[in-house]
Order: sequence, then C-alpha cells, then structure tokens
Amino acid sequence: MSNPNNVSLNINHELEFIDGQALNIPTLSILTEDGDIHPSATAPDISKHTAIKLYETMRFIRLLDERMQGAQRQGRVSFYMQCLGEEAAVTASAAALDQDDMIMAQYREQAALHYRGFTLDHFMNQMFSNELDLGKGRQMPIHYGSKALNYMTISSPLGTQIPQATGYAYGQKIKHIDVKTGELASTIDNVTICYFGEGAASEGDFHAGLNMAAVHRAPVIFFARNNGYAISTPADEQFKGDGIASRGVGYGIKTIRVDGTDALAVYAATKKAREIASTQGEPVLIESIAYRLGAHSTSDDPSGYRSKDEEANHQTCPIDKFRKWLVKQDWLNEEDDIKAKELIREEILAALKRAEVVAKPALEELVSDVYDTPIPLLQRQYEQLKEHIKQHPDAYPVTAGRIK
Repeated sequence: MSNPNNVSLNINHELEFIDGQALNIPTLSILTEDGDIHPSATAPDISKHTAIKLYETMRFIRLLDERMQGAQRQGRVSFYMQCLGEEAAVTASAAALDQDDMIMAQYREQAALHYRGFTLDHFMNQMFSNELDLGKGRQMPIHYGSKALNYMTISSPLGTQIPQATGYAYGQKIKHIDVKTGELASTIDNVTICYFGEGAASEGDFHAGLNMAAVHRAPVIFFARNNGYAISTPADEQFKGDGIASRGVGYGIKTIRVDGTDALAVYAATKKAREIASTQGEPVLIESIAYRLGAHSTSDDPSGYRSKDEEANHQTCPIDKFRKWLVKQDWLNEEDDIKAKELIREEILAALKRAEVVAKPALEELVSDVYDTPIPLLQRQYEQLKEHIKQHPDAYPVTAGRIK
C-alpha cells in the first residue's frame, strides 16, 4: 500500500491520544558505586591498556580543572570551564572511537582531546593565547582545536556543531556508497561524534541536524550530555519530554540512555554506536545522565539557583567509581596513584608558569588566514591598530599572562 505520508498505518477506530510520557527509556548502568559489576550486567570487552589510559585521562583532567579554576580566580586566565562530574561520559566515549574519527565538541570535552594526545603544554598555550597556541590566540580560553587529532575547533555559539557534524559524517560516507545501487559498498572507515549539552538541544540547530542525519543516514554519533542545567536553567524548565533520548526516537534514530558516571556503560554504548554508524551507515543518539558537580563556568555562581542539599544528593564521582573497579581488577596500585597525582599537580603548575610568560602571537596574525592576501580594508585596520598600540604601550603587555 502506498504510504506518501511516511507514517505507521496502524488504524484505530477509537479516539485515543498518546501520552507525552508514554515512551519509557531505560538507563544503561554497569558499575555500582563500589566499583563492582551489577549482577545482571555484562562488562564490555576493554583491555587493561585502554582502561588505564581512560583512568589516567580522567585523573589528569580533574587535576587540570582544579588548577585552572584557581588560576582564573588569581587573574591569570580570563575564563575556564570544568568537566567536573562528567569525566567518564567524555573520556569513555572518546576511548571507544577510532583515532581518526572526527570529534565535534561543545566546550566541556577537554578530556576527549587529552585522550587523543593533546599535551599539557598545548592546553596551557591555548588558555594563555600565546604564540605557541595552535589557534594563534584568536579564541577565548578552553576553545581548543587540533587538526592533527581530528578535533574540530570549538565555537562559542551553542549547537552550531550539530548540523556541521551531520554534513561532515555524510561526507565520510559518500566514498563508501555504490554509485549504481546507492547502498553502502563497504564499512565506513571513520565516523563523527558530536558532543553537546541538553541546553544546546533546545537550539534549532539540534532539530535540523538530527532530522538531516536521519533522512540522509549520516554516520554520526550524537552525544548529549544531560547534566541537569543549561547554565542556571534546570532541565524541567527546558523541556517536558523524557530527556533528550526521546527526541532521537522521534526522529527515527537508534537511541540509548546511559549513566554518565559509569565509564564502562558509556564505553560499551559508544562502542556499539560506532559499530552501527560504520557498518549500517546511520546516526545514533546517546544521552548521558551525569550531574554537573561544579559551576557552569568561572563566570557562574550555582548557589543562586540550586541548593546545597540538592548538590549533596548528587555527589557521585565517576573517577572514584572507575578507580575502585580498576583496583579490584589488580590493574591499579593505590599508592602509585597517589604519587602520580602529586607529580601531575607539579607538572601542571610548571606548565602554567611557562605558558604565561611566552610572547603573544605576532600582531600580523590578526589579519592572516582570513584572505589569501589581506584586503585593503584589513590592511588599513591593521596599520591603525599598530599606531594605537604605539600610543598606549602600557595597556598591551608583550606576554600572554600577567604583566611582569
């Protein structure tokens, strides 16, 4: 029977509405708070090497976040955003990918970048916008990017990366399509993962990106970090449906919800999502549930919109949970772990001190890379800027950090 409306033709002769909460989506959980496997759960196949690297990445990011939060309070950097409480969601999902898969992040996924090899100095140089910054000092702090590590540079406007991820993933698929049949001729080599918060899912780009991915069957993994708040707006004031996962089903996309504090659950879900995207050539939506333990950013004070009692009831630490599991596997020595933390703290402080005294990027970098040759308007603006700086040299320090 012809179905031009593309709907399920399940005819009903009684007046009946489907309740908005009729779809009950479960949450995948594998690890207990004590680091054990739930009796009815199955642990994913993960090697010791991957598990240790995953843990070391989470540990490093937690310590980096602590130090840079303090650095912002000291006036050494202008802005910072922590990954506090979401380390497992970001790191474990990155660990389940291929190194050449594209990552399109929002702004709280620094752990995914470090897992791929972004060094401590890379982080510091970006945050201080010095001449060693890969972005040439053009971005505000924590807006990382690395072509070598297949990590698209972060942009501040929410949600812009979602339709971009769909387009990029479709491009990854095209070379694997049989031109005669229009079907996949082989497994897709690499896919795209797109991270965003539940607040960004309220942007129009979310709906356009997901619908486009579903219709054109783009091999993209949409990873929604539902941490409960879009800055100060709680989730129950953002939407009334069953989280973000229900929207994936609504768009005809394979969907799963996971406990974002459970590294093994996130790893298993993302590993399977990548398999679906690469072999079936279609999108997948993962919704991670993990409370944002800290403030939205250093510009935010969460005490103004959530209580201490609420925060006390959501103190699950994803790093501690995974650490307990590693210890029970005899893959991690607790004494060595404590020593490693102290060493990392020292290395972070040393890197911070190095980066803040490195010279700023050359002034001409402001107008390079915009056009092949700077147009007359840019050139005039550049000359005016040089004259302005000459007149007010004290206002423009030569290093990226505080004036020495």
